Amino acid sequence: MSHLFQTYGRWNVEIKEAAGSWAVDTNGKKYLDFIQGIAVTNLGHNHPKVNQAIKKQLDHVWHVSNLFENGLQEKAAEKLAANSSGDLVFFCNSGAEANEGAIKLARKATGKTNIVTFLHSFHGRTYAGMAATGQDKIKTGFGPMLEGFHYVPFNDPEAIAACEVGNVAAVMLEVVQGEGGVNPATTEFLEAVQAFCQKHEALLIVDEIQTGIGRTGTAFAYEQTGLDPDIISSAKGLGNGFPVGAVIGKKALGDAFSPGSHGTTFGGNMLAMAAVNATLDVIFKDEFLTEVKEKGAYLLEKLQDLKQLNIVKEVRGKGLMAGVECHQPVGDYITALREQGLLVLPAGPNVIRLLPPLNVEKAEIDQAIDALTQVLANETVTV
Repeated sequence: MSHLFQTYGRWNVEIKEAAGSWAVDTNGKKYLDFIQGIAVTNLGHNHPKVNQAIKKQLDHVWHVSNLFENGLQEKAAEKLAANSSGDLVFFCNSGAEANEGAIKLARKATGKTNIVTFLHSFHGRTYAGMAATGQDKIKTGFGPMLEGFHYVPFNDPEAIAACEVGNVAAVMLEVVQGEGGVNPATTEFLEAVQAFCQKHEALLIVDEIQTGIGRTGTAFAYEQTGLDPDIISSAKGLGNGFPVGAVIGKKALGDAFSPGSHGTTFGGNMLAMAAVNATLDVIFKDEFLTEVKEKGAYLLEKLQDLKQLNIVKEVRGKGLMAGVECHQPVGDYITALREQGLLVLPAGPNVIRLLPPLNVEKAEIDQAIDALTQVLANETVTV
């Protein structure tokens, strides 16, 4: 019997070691990993520069308290500010905590309480994160949600323009909805969101938990749009697998997070900051991000060929974040792909999601495409 709460539908696979794009289970089976911890190990498993930075810090000091100055935090914050619309950073431990902090910051800075979010969004599993999420299934059984959240259809410019919610502190969105099906936002929709924020004097929160840290070919996905976010939430790829999150905000919001207004015991600890600084030093380089764009375009181009298969309805994505929508549930196909040695995951019942490392080789992309083609063309797979 397991002594773990059964909160996950776990696969019968245990990974014992991994490097780069590849993982090996306890039976010695090797997998091409196009999950990467759900867009977490953006530099692949066991990246030497990140590993070296953590090991070096390990021999000095792991943790003190945020009552002390922390030069590693300052360096990491400077890098995030230099590569975003923000000026100030609060470090925490996860994406859910980052979104929680973003919501608190928006409400406190504006003195207003309502937050507009979008259907099929996902913002975490804390009470504020659940309340912000536009999916009822994650809220079932948990009682009353935190009040003040209002949901509008995603990619519907008319719907956000017609939204009559008052006392709006912020609009919160993902530029590409990840858990909701790998749905990129349209230019027209994002323009309408920005106009709504201006009309209501509301802050714009962009949830970059999954899309950020180079995943779409820029430091943050919103950079490829006309958005000017006031607050950005970041996590997942930020520490290449080390637990860390961040709230990035504009200078004007600084007074709202004054001493005692928000805090964390473990957020910004030295090991996490060593991982962040090493990760950003690699990813936030123009030549690296240019390669991500090129590989992302290559992946999406190759995936388009899958539309020749009867089962495939649509292919979509941005950068190295891709979704293959099928005409039927994909669970059995994901199992079959795993048996073939390719790790992918769902994004809703009918979408196969691919999140390779940002330094994936084109030959590895080709190998993934071959496996997808073989499995999705097999009409004998149980569904």
